[in-house]
Amino acid sequence: MSVKILTDSTSYLSKEICKQLDIRKVSLSVSWDDISIKEVDINNEDFYRMMKEKGIPKSSQPSIGEMLEEMKKVVANGDSLVCVFISSQMSGTYSSALMVKEMVLEEFKDAKIEIIDSKSNCMQLGFAVLAGARAAKEGKTLSEVVEIVKQNLKRSRFLFIPDNLEYLKKGGRIGGAKALIGNILKIIPILTVEDGKTTVLSKVRTKKNAISAMIDKVVKDSYIYGLKEVVIHHINCYTEALDLSKLIEEKLGVKADIVDIGPVIGLHVGPGAIGLVYSTYKDMG
Repeated sequence: MSVKILTDSTSYLSKEICKQLDIRKVSLSVSWDDISIKEVDINNEDFYRMMKEKGIPKSSQPSIGEMLEEMKKVVANGDSLVCVFISSQMSGTYSSALMVKEMVLEEFKDAKIEIIDSKSNCMQLGFAVLAGARAAKEGKTLSEVVEIVKQNLKRSRFLFIPDNLEYLKKGGRIGGAKALIGNILKIIPILTVEDGKTTVLSKVRTKKNAISAMIDKVVKDSYIYGLKEVVIHHINCYTEALDLSKLIEEKLGVKADIVDIGPVIGLHVGPGAIGLVYSTYKDMG
């Protein structure tokens, strides 16, 4: 019996890496009044074009049916399963997974399924999933894989900056007055994820200064915790992401991969947002 990994689409792990490490994935969706699309079924360029034309859509968690099918496939084969999902503060995916687990156990009473709330998203979730999948490939036990996933969730940080505050306002992340004043004064918040929620780490004037402050934070943390990997995230601003990856390599000597942020997370932050996720060798405070 081996250990399998299930995550969701907001980890933004490529099809290639998922195939290589045998990672299963369920998809969240975006919807307008007349159409609903799984985020794995639309490329980012088309989505942001549609958002410009049709307005900001709503997002929704994976269907119960899809999740049930994926879990049953694994346990029916006699394997155990570790599920790692987007923060329960950001989506109902984790809660649905707990319910689906009980449904699976009614049919497969000896099934071994662990559900983990990552309290994160994007490659902060992705790093933990990759660590768990690699451990599973090495033949680690269910409890060992769970421990490795949880350990890795303590060893990463996600920093990002919006291009403007309008999308955060529309998503209810900040008030209208703050968004208006922030846009006029060019005040840019550096955002992070703490305890499963998006929070403001600091505020600076201009996007250029925000990027510098973000890099400074990575440098500081690298001295304290040791730097392992860096991934650059962006929403429809690849050139800026490429520039940031070069800065990271110059300052820290680490090659940073570039990963697009997809529709479900992107609709809350908006085009032009840029950020990075980094993992460390020690637990971060």
